[in-house]
Amino acid sequence: MKKPCINLLLPICLLFLVSCGSGNKAVDDRDTPEKGTIRISVDESFKPVIEEELRVHRSQFPEANIIASYKSEAECFRDLQKDSTRMIIVARGLTEKETEFYKSTLSYKPQFAELAYDAVAVIVNKNAKDSIFSFSDIRDILSGKQPVTAIMDGKSATSTVRYLKDSVLKNQEFGKNVVAAENSQEVIDIVAKRTDVIGFVGLSWIGDSYDPRQVAYLSRIRLSRVECTACLEPDIYAKPSQATITRGEYPLARPLYYILKENAAGLGTGFMNFMSLERGQLIFRRSFLAPAKMAFHRRAGSIKEEE
Repeated sequence: MKKPCINLLLPICLLFLVSCGSGNKAVDDRDTPEKGTIRISVDESFKPVIEEELRVHRSQFPEANIIASYKSEAECFRDLQKDSTRMIIVARGLTEKETEFYKSTLSYKPQFAELAYDAVAVIVNKNAKDSIFSFSDIRDILSGKQPVTAIMDGKSATSTVRYLKDSVLKNQEFGKNVVAAENSQEVIDIVAKRTDVIGFVGLSWIGDSYDPRQVAYLSRIRLSRVECTACLEPDIYAKPSQATITRGEYPLARPLYYILKENAAGLGTGFMNFMSLERGQLIFRRSFLAPAKMAFHRRAGSIKEEE
């Protein structure tokens, strides 16, 4: 009598184990703050510093696979509407209209906040005659009043293009002398070869004096000084740097934002926390941007020796 019972229970037990195994697999496939796979889109002008953030994050969380695509700011915002894109990193947050759109579409509001402060660097050839510009000089070049060829960092709406149009030209049109390169790298290459042009790129491409590639760039180009518009003293001109951004001396500074489309604590939340906390903020500081979440101050100290 015992054998038929055992034979009947065995298939049931096997079915239970299989169902339990498939259930565990479904849970494992969901990303967590420390593991999984997600896609993000990043404004191309921030590529060097975000590549460094991803490299260090990957070393700390080897099971986390964040696939980054670098493109124009406008393309990043289009990607945010896709289910496949979890986060974008751009130079502005969401407007009220955009926030309400995502709330009605997703039933929740995406998170966004500043991570650091970058700058639009004005670059010229090493042998160019002029490398000091007033703010009105920059405005006149961009509007076409000064017929100097200005090279932008992309052929579509990058954050650099939008920022200069909004903050310098106050939404006026660019002059016919403003032309677009394929990307930031091409802007640097063109300026390195020509003395008759002026280029505009994100500071993270040419501001890191510890990066051998960026040091090589600076042997062929110069960072221009631009008139400080917020300084009380007249005739102060500043190069883009971590210090001049922090002190408000460089007039073409801009924020670096994350926009996170996640309603539960997943890998996007984990990467956002990483960039917002000490290690991620130190990477921004090490890349010569100004961290927005943490202030790192140097304090003078002394050690008193015992006699």
